[in-house]
Amino acid sequence: MPKSPSHNNWILFPNSPNTETYRFSTPHLYRRTVYQVNAALYTFSAFSYTTSVVLSPSRPLDTVFQLMKVRGKNYRAVWMEGRDVVVINQPLLPHRFGLLRLKNHRETAHAIKTMIIRGAGTIGATAAYGMAQAWLEGVDLNRAYRTILETRPTAADLKHALDRVRARASSAKEAVAEAEAIADEYVARAKRIAEVGLPLIKSGSRILTHCNAGWLALVDWGSAPAPIYLAHRRGRKVFVWVDETRPRNQGANLTSWEFLQEGVPHKIIADNAGGFYMQRGEVDLCIVGADRIAANGDVANKIGTYQKAVLACENGIPFYVAAPSSTIDWKCPSGAGIPIEERDEDEVHYISGKTTGARLERIRISPAKSRAGNPAFDVTPAKYITGIITEQGIMKPGELRKRFRK
Repeated sequence: MPKSPSHNNWILFPNSPNTETYRFSTPHLYRRTVYQVNAALYTFSAFSYTTSVVLSPSRPLDTVFQLMKVRGKNYRAVWMEGRDVVVINQPLLPHRFGLLRLKNHRETAHAIKTMIIRGAGTIGATAAYGMAQAWLEGVDLNRAYRTILETRPTAADLKHALDRVRARASSAKEAVAEAEAIADEYVARAKRIAEVGLPLIKSGSRILTHCNAGWLALVDWGSAPAPIYLAHRRGRKVFVWVDETRPRNQGANLTSWEFLQEGVPHKIIADNAGGFYMQRGEVDLCIVGADRIAANGDVANKIGTYQKAVLACENGIPFYVAAPSSTIDWKCPSGAGIPIEERDEDEVHYISGKTTGARLERIRISPAKSRAGNPAFDVTPAKYITGIITEQGIMKPGELRKRFRK
């Protein structure tokens, strides 16, 4: 595996036509995992990019897994290679594509906490891999569990994945296998979300989305953009308004970058511009992701989501949330019980970008003595949500327990 000459664990892919600078082979992307999804049996073959699928009569060939590509190459947001967890280094995007190799569970926890990786499903898969690393390291598993758990308190998938590895693994081999299964299941659920949400995306649809809930956020395919990707691949004309999503600009940096990889037409807009375009009749529907869904259908998502939901309601625009069922916290009765992460105020004070000299730099945009508040998430009450798109269908927020038989 080649390494960047200037960074021990980074493998950098500069933005240039020469993508051969650092070649990267990913035979590990598919493990031998078999599970049932919507009556179709998916078999992932090791050492192959090809998926072998037994199709049902209602499942045409063009709906099977087709992974997201970066410059024509297949990637996931996170995977495990030997004892290392390898992730796409998201803070480098969109100006540089790089991979970061995490050598132990502490490095993996740090990557989650500092948002080198982010997004509910990718956090879950990365946390599972981190627990597998702890098994391989032979360290105190309870301490490792707490170390990873404390990184991002709002994301439900993090605890879900950690609990699952802890409950089902009795050896390092089993822990690695369980983590791989969790990652594969996120991909399967994301692809199913694409299919379930596809009927909402008519040709000519103009969609508004907030933050990044794409393949960077859910291992592959994503949640909110997944139906958009599938509609685009089916030849439907779609257009997306991409909220910049301050303070970390995940929309401007990540969602727009993903759409460029897929060729999806879009425009980045200031966070405060969404209402303007809604009022002018230029938004047909909104689709966002979720970091935690309470049992009553209240949704915690990136800060600013609540505002868009209220504006959509005011303007008569459907507002959908897309997420895998693992994001539902059945032990949390309502949004009032969801812990909201307060992040470092420097994320508000500083902004990163590419200079005219092609350097990546971080600059302060506020007065040196000013303070800042930085809640990472807000809660959108269920009454503002038209429907929740999961791998099991689209349902009203109040129907969650009935549909999932909890």
